[in-house]
Amino acid sequence: MNWSNRLRQLLRESNAQWAEKQGLVPYFSRGTPATALFQASIDRAYHGNFHPSSWKSIQENEAWRDRLDKVHPQRRLLPHPQSESALELDSSNSSDALLMNCFCYPGAGKVICEQLIPGLQFHTPEFGFKACVPIQGDKGDKTEIDMKIGDHLFEAKLTEANFTSSKKGKVEKYRDFGRVFRVSALPQDQELYCGYQLIRNVLAAAYLDASFTVLLDQRRPDLLQEWWQICRAISDISIRMRCNILTWQQIASVCPAPLKMFLQGKYGL
Repeated sequence: MNWSNRLRQLLRESNAQWAEKQGLVPYFSRGTPATALFQASIDRAYHGNFHPSSWKSIQENEAWRDRLDKVHPQRRLLPHPQSESALELDSSNSSDALLMNCFCYPGAGKVICEQLIPGLQFHTPEFGFKACVPIQGDKGDKTEIDMKIGDHLFEAKLTEANFTSSKKGKVEKYRDFGRVFRVSALPQDQELYCGYQLIRNVLAAAYLDASFTVLLDQRRPDLLQEWWQICRAISDISIRMRCNILTWQQIASVCPAPLKMFLQGKYGL
């Protein structure tokens, strides 16, 4: 079962139906399965990929607003003329867009944290946090964390195929790699470590003395399995205890009613 493609198809169908009910006109990628994308209005008063209240909050916060400018990484798969201006968060498959819909909605982030992450002192979310995880030679890499709230790091996933892989030589340069992980237990082959993004983010949590939560869809058992393969390889129990997983379905269940209805209609959550 290709769980990523299955979810992509479900999201294509739910977004098409949702857009029709809302009177919005999405456009679709040329990929298989096709992806629904939305654009901001000319006056930027609304954006079809965001709940109106989330969108308003994003426009009022300069740091959040800057996050919207990420160029779509696969413009070649998009129809003209949208291919010339498409942004990553225009996509209905964007985990960053889903993340911001949930945590930028007024009051929702605080409720989510209080209900699902007891003990976390809520702060204004920071998106695209640069962790600068130490590597050998007193240097730090450019690790970008999807979201940071206080001393808690978050990695968001939706339709991404996996948590990526990386060459062993690159991963083993991280200063704390051998201390944090039981290396032989990590998923790997002769050349690559699998779950590279998770490895990197656990190392960031260890370096910052932070907690770490993976956000994913319960319709992605493949990503759940990949996470547990990485989690069980964490040799430092104190770090492992600070690592957790939440599903978008859990998050949607505690959101304010208007946002919950949006997430149900658009994402099927």
